[in-house]
Amino acid sequence: MIIDLSPQRRDDFLEVTRAGDALTINGVAFDFSALPDGATIPAGEVPCGWLVGPVERIAGELHLTLILPHGPSPSQAVAFPPPLIDPPDGVIALPADLAPSIPDPAEEEPANVDG
Repeated sequence: MIIDLSPQRRDDFLEVTRAGDALTINGVAFDFSALPDGATIPAGEVPCGWLVGPVERIAGELHLTLILPHGPSPSQAVAFPPPLIDPPDGVIALPADLAPSIPDPAEEEPANVDG
């Protein structure tokens, strides 16, 4: 399986799990095991907004493209990710940036407004 990633500025979350030729994308299963070699499912035919472009089986290997959501100012690794080649079964590790830490207001020192 080869998964190309198409980065997009989005605030939503993506979790993908692989089990052979089946992917579970944010809890919804898509089984591509019946797709024969040389066949293509045209873009838009799979009812999943995370899949862009066609799903193809080329030389026995499944090829597809997933949207990769990212926040503002993504790192190079997230903005220009390499394809995921034959990821193992289980949760697929997608490139991601760490969320910026938001200071806890209770831990901040109060401002001295009295001068």
